[in-house]
Amino acid sequence: MASISIRKFIRWLPDEASEPTSTLVLTSPERRFVDIRVLLEDGSDVLPDTEQVLPLSRLDWAIAGTSSSTVLADGHSHSKWVHWIDSRALEAPPDEGYMYAQPDGLSTLEKGRMKNPDSGKDTDYEEMWFDPPPKATDGGNKALCVVLLMEDEAKGKKGMFVRLGEWAQVLVRDGAGEGDVVAERWEWRDDGLGWRRRVRLGDERRKMPCEEVLRGETELKVGGEVNVGDEVWRVVEAGEV
Repeated sequence: MASISIRKFIRWLPDEASEPTSTLVLTSPERRFVDIRVLLEDGSDVLPDTEQVLPLSRLDWAIAGTSSSTVLADGHSHSKWVHWIDSRALEAPPDEGYMYAQPDGLSTLEKGRMKNPDSGKDTDYEEMWFDPPPKATDGGNKALCVVLLMEDEAKGKKGMFVRLGEWAQVLVRDGAGEGDVVAERWEWRDDGLGWRRRVRLGDERRKMPCEEVLRGETELKVGGEVNVGDEVWRVVEAGEV
């Protein structure tokens, strides 16, 4: 099932809950996801409502991969996220957590244990996620989902693009260095602006597929390709959700 997940807070137990980032996770019907977490400026609880081009130092974490979930006997579920691309490491173990649906029907409390980046120690955590339904855009009746993949093993390149409803995100790794990561987030606006980039992190010179996919006139079908510079992005999912 496709989902848009916006994090409302993270809590490293026993500390108080806080939200130092703008975190958005887009998950496709086939469970491919792009998760981008942008550090907010001090004193702010949202990204400015303008396009932001930010240095990689403002990227808290970005992940792309696949997820799975198993419903447990007591009604909650156990979820696992496999990292195909990880901004913090070339290879990273999967994340795992327990998901508890909340009474409002649109929120989920995640509980688990992972390394606290501030302390470097494995710590119990809680995260609250808001999961609004994807919206139709551009005069359509149903929300759309498109997923593209790019991989060039010889050059150490990997990329995943997910568009779901009114949001789109992409994450690319170009090599083994800490600075070899580029991420973008786009949003559809109903006020006549249409698609616009909300934030970009990393090398501004690097070509990304977002504008071609979101503003282009090419019909996207599974098995099709989008050429971006010398890279080929394969369409692996495309349809209504």
